[in-house]
This record gives sequence, structure tokens and C-alpha cells, in this order.
Amino acid sequence: MAQASTLGSRSAAVRPDTADASSDAAGKLLLRITLGVLILLHGVAKLASGPGFIVGLLAKTGLPGELGYLVYVGEILAPLLLVVGLWTRAAALVVALNMIAAILLVHTADFFSIGKSGGWALELQGAYLLMALAIALLGAGRWSLGGSQGRWN
Repeated sequence: MAQASTLGSRSAAVRPDTADASSDAAGKLLLRITLGVLILLHGVAKLASGPGFIVGLLAKTGLPGELGYLVYVGEILAPLLLVVGLWTRAAALVVALNMIAAILLVHTADFFSIGKSGGWALELQGAYLLMALAIALLGAGRWSLGGSQGRWN
């Protein structure tokens, strides 16, 4: 009732808390779809070319090369779950782990480097990692298959 007096001439149907909830849900949806589609494109490329590059890198570091097939979980399954909003927090953590593995296996030499355009050489990988961590903290939001309820959504 107290909000009615602060709304003045605004319609009671458009309450500030409803607008904030819609913005929150839209922001989470945008973040999920953006990260999911961008990582999924990497996964589709690996489906086309195979995981040989990753398997070779793992074998060179002394790890079982078969672990390279987990790239499909991190770059196909988890992004699809992000896009639809199902098991979102878990999927985001899988993407974050995938990005940490990519940074450690492929990009360690560039960690403290500046790229040719003046930005951090790993800004894309860093952005993906931080987006995944943000989604893991925020959850899917109400515009998702899993809804905003549930421990892993």
C-alpha cells in the first residue's frame, strides 16, 4: 500500500519491483545465452575437427589423453544447458573449469602479456571465465526451463 503513494500518476500495474525483476531476469537470460552460444561455437568446431589437439596437449603434459574428450562436456553439453537454463549453476561451473583448463594448457605464456591491440592477451578467455562464474553465482533466473528455484538453477 505504501508504494501506491510513491507511484503518483504511474499505473499501479507497473510496480518498480516488477520492473526490476524483469530486468534481472532479462539480464540473466542475456548473459546465459551469450556465453552459451559463444562457447558452443567452439564446441561445434571441435566436433568437426575432433579433439585431437586437446588430447595431444594433455598427453604432452603427462595427463591421460582420454580426458580430452571432456571438452565435449565443457563446450557442447554445458553451453546447451546454459542456453535453455537447466542445471545452470552446475553447467556454468563446468564452463569455468573448461576455461581454466584452456588457459593452463594453451595460454599460460600469454597470461601476463598485452595483445597487439593493447588489451590483455587473454581477455576473451578471461571474459568467458568470469561470465561463467557470474552465472554460477546468479543462477538461471526465471526465464529458464529450470526456473529460478532449485539449488543448481
